[in-house]
Amino acid sequence: MKAEQQSRRQFIKLAGAGAAVSLAGAVEASAIYRSGTVVRRGKPQFKLGLASYTLRKFKLDEVLAMTRRVGLKYICLKSFHLPLDSSNEQIKQVVKKVKDAGLILYGGGVISMKKEADVDRAFEYAKAAGMKVIVGAPAPELLPLLDKKVKQYDIKVAIHNHGPSDKHYPSPDQAYDKIKQYDKRIGFCHDIGHTQRLGIDPVVATEKVADRLLDVHMTDVTGPTAKDRGCEIGRGVIDIPRFLRTLLKIRYAGVVSFEYGKDAGDPLAGLAESVGYVKGALAAIQPSVAEDRFLVL
Repeated sequence: MKAEQQSRRQFIKLAGAGAAVSLAGAVEASAIYRSGTVVRRGKPQFKLGLASYTLRKFKLDEVLAMTRRVGLKYICLKSFHLPLDSSNEQIKQVVKKVKDAGLILYGGGVISMKKEADVDRAFEYAKAAGMKVIVGAPAPELLPLLDKKVKQYDIKVAIHNHGPSDKHYPSPDQAYDKIKQYDKRIGFCHDIGHTQRLGIDPVVATEKVADRLLDVHMTDVTGPTAKDRGCEIGRGVIDIPRFLRTLLKIRYAGVVSFEYGKDAGDPLAGLAESVGYVKGALAAIQPSVAEDRFLVL
């Protein structure tokens, strides 16, 4: 059998398992695969969510409905869906909509922070919305101010890497030295697709910044170069099962949010396929999986 056929068969198997998990509904895990062993039920580990940039062409009500439709519970809102200049009352209304939809608003971003006023606004915005994480792109000279703000507000800042076009934070491992002196509530949102586009193994990069990994953007790409683009998860070059095992190994306890950038006008099929693949991969790692969380001792 050709390697291509084997890869495709594996994809179908994993995606099918993911679909089965989605249809069956949430079933709490009794064990997971970690470091080559199965461990008993224990402390909750990572959760699956959505970066709303995926649905940037759609209104908030549609975003919430589609997030539920693909079986995700946690959401990080981009400014398309909760503008940064929203009043406290407007933020309150959006937060209520998210809650009424049965979802959890855990973060906001990516938020650009080029000057001090941007930092002030981002933290007030996140506080008003009850967000735990700001997924941000701060200018390096603002890191000392961020250090003060995370202590004042107790809100984490997960710096998002943007790959070959990013002069400051191309991949988390390449930017680690910029933040290591600051409070550990300043860390990274690792977009694994952008890291792969640098020709860097996302697994290796993740292991190097494990103590500062605060958020993950689950993506896949067509190849390991700057010219390559995003694609359905499982159809690209990233070894997704290996990456998931790495998250389990390092006991990552944040959210893994799908950021599907392809097909902006009609993303639902590709997003659903991506979610199904990841759930299928997790089911293959350990057959008893929860819909949105995985447990370790």
